[in-house]
Amino acid sequence: MEAIILAGGFGTRLKPLTYTRAKSLLPIMNRPMISYIVNQLPDEVNRVILAVNYRKKEIEEFFEGNDFGKEIIVNEEKTPLGTGGAAKFAEKHITGSFFVLNSDIISSLDMKKMVDFHYKNNGFITISLWPVKNVSEFGVVDIEGDRIKKFVEKPRPEEAPSNLINAGAYFMEPEVMDRIESGRLVSMEKEIFPKVIGEGKSFLGYRVSGYWIDVGRIKSYLRVHRILMEKTGKENFVGENCKIQGKVSGSCLGDGVFVGEGTEVRDSILYDRVHVSEMAKMKNCVIGEDCEIGRDSDLENVVIGDNEVIEDGSMIRDKKIWTQKIPEGYPEEQVGNVLKR
Repeated sequence: MEAIILAGGFGTRLKPLTYTRAKSLLPIMNRPMISYIVNQLPDEVNRVILAVNYRKKEIEEFFEGNDFGKEIIVNEEKTPLGTGGAAKFAEKHITGSFFVLNSDIISSLDMKKMVDFHYKNNGFITISLWPVKNVSEFGVVDIEGDRIKKFVEKPRPEEAPSNLINAGAYFMEPEVMDRIESGRLVSMEKEIFPKVIGEGKSFLGYRVSGYWIDVGRIKSYLRVHRILMEKTGKENFVGENCKIQGKVSGSCLGDGVFVGEGTEVRDSILYDRVHVSEMAKMKNCVIGEDCEIGRDSDLENVVIGDNEVIEDGSMIRDKKIWTQKIPEGYPEEQVGNVLKR
């Protein structure tokens, strides 16, 4: 069994962190995000196809240096192909039923149970579903029992057929590939799913319970750390060779981090080798590798890219900081089709 993992995005909403690393390699509790997806796969999946574009070599090197007990194939897309196009591009590696998964969704989805559900109910396509409160901000499903009849985009609450949205994990039969055109950007959600429903095929919804986070923005990136630390019963997650002289709460620290005396770090993420000088304050921040935060600084809702220096006494609010050259070819906005939920 195979799994296609979509890992080609630039992660523009997470810049400047993604100026210097692939989005799928952003650390969550000091482990690359994509490792959570691979480890979540059922044992039946023995081959993983990674649909990549941006920073391909970096992703290759990570998997060359880490053994997940599965065959890993890096499938480079010269141009973004979307969820459907990426699946079609990987078709030569598919031998039967397969997953299509987003690399930026961290959840408690039991993929083995999802597979069993699919086979038990003779599914053609099964997608994961997640309940939301604010249905007017999403595309929700019209579902009868376990069978999805259609998608309704941003309905008014009183008109919503359900409170369930597409949660970004798909399990499908290989015949789905026959419905995808080669060589162009194809949205599985906008083009293929409606076609399959229109054909009367068994299009099923599998409900996820527990937790589900689309790690597409800084807010959700911070939130996934809070959720996972709570799940593991940790007040903080601290890497190796850290020296903490100040107070740290609700935060994740990489390796080799220094926190000076009188400093307070709250609800923040500090990457490897960050140096925070004395008497600084930090709340809801993400600080890239090898950054230096000056004495008496006061930062809140700040994201700082790698290798930046914040001067002593700086007071910064609600800002992204990057003073270096933006990587060539990095887009200003999202590229390709965005997951439609």
